[in-house]
Amino acid sequence: MNGNTPYAGLPGETGAGQRAAADVPELSRTQKRTLSRDVSRIAARTREFLPDEYVVDADVATGQAGFQVTVAVQPPVGHPVSAGFRPDLEDAAEELIPADERDEVARGLAASAALQVKQAVSDNVTPTAK
Repeated sequence: MNGNTPYAGLPGETGAGQRAAADVPELSRTQKRTLSRDVSRIAARTREFLPDEYVVDADVATGQAGFQVTVAVQPPVGHPVSAGFRPDLEDAAEELIPADERDEVARGLAASAALQVKQAVSDNVTPTAK
């Protein structure tokens, strides 16, 4: 019965729980550059929303499931926040990550990072008025 599942692996080729190499999408050099450029744009847009004290970084990694994009923000205080997703590589045109998605991710990360700071300092700030 386990031989009927996609997780059983192929004897001698793919271990159980692993994906076959044919299942993992391949990117051309142009697509890799485009993906890196799009991820850099998300990081740059996130930096525009935040003061200089916040550290923003982006990464494109290749794993068993394909390409994983991660953009992370380290606020001056509080916990870091990140967004990780897999872009749809099949319908890729000039942009692998559309502009509206880049803006949405950047806004969400900036808001989450600002909220982390607010939560971290909320106990230490005395309100000036009630």
